[in-house]
Amino acid sequence: MKIIGITGTLGAGKGTVVDYLVKDMGYKHYSVRAFLIEEIKKRGLPVNRDSMTEVANELRAKYSPAYIIEQLYGIAEKGGVSSIIESIRTPGEIDFLKKQGSFILLAVNADPKLRYDRVVIRGSETDKISFETFIANEKREFITSDPNKQNLSKCIQLADYVLHNDGSISDLVTQVSEVIGD
Repeated sequence: MKIIGITGTLGAGKGTVVDYLVKDMGYKHYSVRAFLIEEIKKRGLPVNRDSMTEVANELRAKYSPAYIIEQLYGIAEKGGVSSIIESIRTPGEIDFLKKQGSFILLAVNADPKLRYDRVVIRGSETDKISFETFIANEKREFITSDPNKQNLSKCIQLADYVLHNDGSISDLVTQVSEVIGD
């Protein structure tokens, strides 16, 4: 069983990588976002990026910096098939997954304006924001010394491969194919 972790900047194309690996490569997908949305709804909170950040940070502080990923990994392990866990946000999550073996971390990045345009088109519950809010959200999640909070900068540094998604979907798929090699 191989586990691929996906990290990267907001709107960079993590979902596109997941779609390719699920549809064309047969991987099973486990989503931090879906996990958090379920928890947010249980708590009766609004489903937005602030709630996602607050709940994720709270769960990590209460249980462990890798708590959410540990939960998703446990489910993936029971399934026993190669899987993707999206969206890795803390170095503790990466450390946990690396200790499990057969793990590859992919980071996806792209130009900020291009990423914002993609987010607007995607239009999910957490994506209805201005460009200024988009940049502020990313800045908040980009670097911290608190192991329970998002640190995208460090996660990208720890990635086995960084995919640059400033081109077409086909270009991104080619990059993924080259690094996964299945």
